[in-house]
Amino acid sequence: MKNRHPKGLSILFFTEMWERFSFYGMRAILVLYLTKETMGENPGMGWSNTEALALYGWYTMLVYIMAIPGGIIADKWLGQKKTVFFGGLLIAAGQLTLVIDDINAFYTGLALIISGVGLLKPNISTMVGGLYAPGDVRRDSGFTIFYIGINIGAATAPLLVGYIGEVYGWHYGFGLAGIGMLFGQVVYLWGLKYLKDVGNLIQVQKTEGTTKSTALTKIEKDRIVVLLISFIIVIIFWAAYEQAGGLMNIYTNTKIDRNVLGLEIPASLFQSVPAFFVIIFGMVVASFWNKRHKKGKESSSLFKMAVGTIIMGSGFLMMTGASLQAVDGTKAMLIWLILSYLLQVIGELSISPVALSFITKLAPAKYASIMMGAYFAATGLGNKLAGLVGQLATEAGELEVFTGIFVFCLLFGLLLLVFFKKLKTLTHGAEDIVEVS
Repeated sequence: MKNRHPKGLSILFFTEMWERFSFYGMRAILVLYLTKETMGENPGMGWSNTEALALYGWYTMLVYIMAIPGGIIADKWLGQKKTVFFGGLLIAAGQLTLVIDDINAFYTGLALIISGVGLLKPNISTMVGGLYAPGDVRRDSGFTIFYIGINIGAATAPLLVGYIGEVYGWHYGFGLAGIGMLFGQVVYLWGLKYLKDVGNLIQVQKTEGTTKSTALTKIEKDRIVVLLISFIIVIIFWAAYEQAGGLMNIYTNTKIDRNVLGLEIPASLFQSVPAFFVIIFGMVVASFWNKRHKKGKESSSLFKMAVGTIIMGSGFLMMTGASLQAVDGTKAMLIWLILSYLLQVIGELSISPVALSFITKLAPAKYASIMMGAYFAATGLGNKLAGLVGQLATEAGELEVFTGIFVFCLLFGLLLLVFFKKLKTLTHGAEDIVEVS
């Protein structure tokens, strides 16, 4: 079939799904484990909330910052395919090391996971782009499918790993996350036969004993400028979107009416809502942009990211509505939260997977993994900024913070649309997709 995606996509889909199951499963119980008292049933580390959140913040930032050296290692020495494999091994080793109830094993496990994610994350995403030839209109939808795999892992892990960790023991939960990563490694090794033409090390050509110049051309330099601007979008996106795990999580617990049919739903359960929305609406959004493209209407990556920023920001307008309702002890209706997550996810689907695809279109081949690493470093900075933005609510109030995020995203998205044509010119045709391969 002409429009079928490469078989390698399914391999990378399931590999990344299990890696995200491992990552989000561990993330779901890490802070709970750190703050649980050292005595009693299922004891933890007995840390204060401040200590636990500080370590959590550094951990979530470092796993993405390490994508830069992970990209360099792939581009200069191992190639993406081998780097992904070794990264998966380190993640599994780190998760299984956390099974050991010892402080040294704890820090060793975290270090292994950080290193492993840094190796795997940028390179597996770059390999997805390598499955598609230049000008292949399936690329963006392929990344959306890949992104759905990420969110299947993200949606199921908190439910399974979280339950095992809280009910049966934290270290069993860490172990389950490690087993998930081992499943991913098995899938990856089995599917290497479908990945023969992607992820290989690009050899530097030599002429008469001298290395051929690797200097960037004018076009490549212009495209990198556009990529760096797109990283600003990524930072702003994650700074807003990651309020879900911080400020919005606390707000849900204290100021949202979570009673449904006489039962109060635990606040932590709502952490799976965005991921389920991605699974449900991922292909719907991808189909919308594909149909728009076929009609000859603007549907480039930059345009999608600008519109997505505005839609994502509008989700916080819903939280403004919740804040206006939740006064004098009254709790806000649950529908505000659900609508907020829905709009955030619709915006997300026009930003995050599209940005991954965008990098593979514009980055010079010899620096593809390094640029993907820079993307994930921007993600890490966005995660760190999200915590700082969330802390403002303790001083300024939730209403002001939610409204501020909405207004900022709206103005930033409109600014991108104003300068859209200039930015698109600098891509030098990389976004001018004309036919399906």
